[in-house]
Amino acid sequence: MESWMSLISDVGFPIVVTLYLLHRIEEKLDTLNDTILQLPDHLSSQRLN
Repeated sequence: MESWMSLISDVGFPIVVTLYLLHRIEEKLDTLNDTILQLPDHLSSQRLN
């Protein structure tokens, strides 16, 4: 039982930090993707002016 607690304490924290960082990066990648998809429309409207 003690080995399980040691394993959870050694591995659990890095897993939680990794999941948190992946969640934050996912939101930023979604924003970046939306911006890139809007870029052609923005460029074409700039050419018309």
